[in-house]
Amino acid sequence: MTEPASPDPAYLNQLDSETQRRLLTAVPPESQFDGAAEDLRAAVDSNVEALHDDLRRIVHTLHAHPETAFEEHASARLIADILAEHGVAAELGAHGVDTAVRAEIRGAGDGPTIAVLSEYDALPGIGHACGHNVIAATGVGAFLALAGIKDRLNGTVVFLGTPAEEGHSGKELLARNGAFDGVDAAIMVHPYGYDLADQVWLGRRLLTITFTGIAAHASAQPFMGRNALDAASLTYQGIGLLRQQLPPSDRVHSNITEGGRSPNIIPDRAVMKLYARSRYPDTLKDLSKRLEDIARGAALMTGTTVELDWDQHPPSLPIRTNDALTGRWVESQQRRGRNPLPAGVVSDTLAASTDFGNVSYRIPGIHPLIKIADQSTALHTTDFAAAAGSEAAVQGAYDGAAGLALTALDYLMDPVLQRQVRLEFEEQGGPIDVPSYFD
Repeated sequence: MTEPASPDPAYLNQLDSETQRRLLTAVPPESQFDGAAEDLRAAVDSNVEALHDDLRRIVHTLHAHPETAFEEHASARLIADILAEHGVAAELGAHGVDTAVRAEIRGAGDGPTIAVLSEYDALPGIGHACGHNVIAATGVGAFLALAGIKDRLNGTVVFLGTPAEEGHSGKELLARNGAFDGVDAAIMVHPYGYDLADQVWLGRRLLTITFTGIAAHASAQPFMGRNALDAASLTYQGIGLLRQQLPPSDRVHSNITEGGRSPNIIPDRAVMKLYARSRYPDTLKDLSKRLEDIARGAALMTGTTVELDWDQHPPSLPIRTNDALTGRWVESQQRRGRNPLPAGVVSDTLAASTDFGNVSYRIPGIHPLIKIADQSTALHTTDFAAAAGSEAAVQGAYDGAAGLALTALDYLMDPVLQRQVRLEFEEQGGPIDVPSYFD
């Protein structure tokens, strides 16, 4: 062969075909709550209309100047500057993270507090291939649209600019430093190839496995060595065998990053990097234990020692979606001419991870998706990066900002909705102590 074999797209084609069939009968979730009065909702719509140039500026500026995790200094400054231009003071370096942004508006009433979240980090090499420039604009737009009617709000709105979602867990760092203390609910929206009210997001943990053996001459005295690379190889094979017994939603990705320096020396050190993903917190915990057992077994078989280093970056939990809030998001998007699809229309196998999951197990939250690209365009690709700088991305930011603002408004102004949001969260199991969950 002169080049790698091309993957067969048959499975993706079949998934697309099944999705198209489900689209024909899909019914968006409905809300049984009244939400805010229409005059307030109309005022929010009008405020978003006036922000169109600001949202375009965020989308295009961040897209043209992508910054990776914890390096988003210009992006965070732009957001703070735009908030200041509208008379809202913002804190840069909030909650101990240099590129985090926080702002707050208090309404006339003493109602609950809702946080509107933005992301703005990019991917190394391919820029905003996850569309975080659009997420940044939606959060800023929603917050400023509500700031324009703050004297009529019953409660508080917090804007949080949350760095380092890609490959990290910036929201968890913020949470551990008090970012969500006193917050009753949190909302954000993510760009995608479909308008989705809800979609599966997997929890994720990172594991580094280090095997230590004894070096020896591989020809003269191999029997005097203890081969750390053999332990890594056995672990890699053990993970492959484990996959047959995993739930369909579980994922394990691994590679061997160190495996010896010279073929004629028995390697005394080998290092593996793993991602473990699962759909529920408890199944992620179980998967973690099984991976540990495999590594320890490989060490025992090879006479090596093993060190297991979990979560160099904090783990990301799956997303727990609040249906009561989701219903208001759907209604808000229908006002914009969009029709968010319910869970299950797009296959659950097309699942990634996000640190918003950690927020959603602390307080009620939603993380819907908004269409800015063709349905076949996958996240984390150059095609999606191009879509994130398109006019469709600007429109997505515009509609997303209105949707988040209206959802937050409905929550603040409707006590019946507030009670249902909290009741649903408690029925789902209530808050999890995220920092200690995997101990």
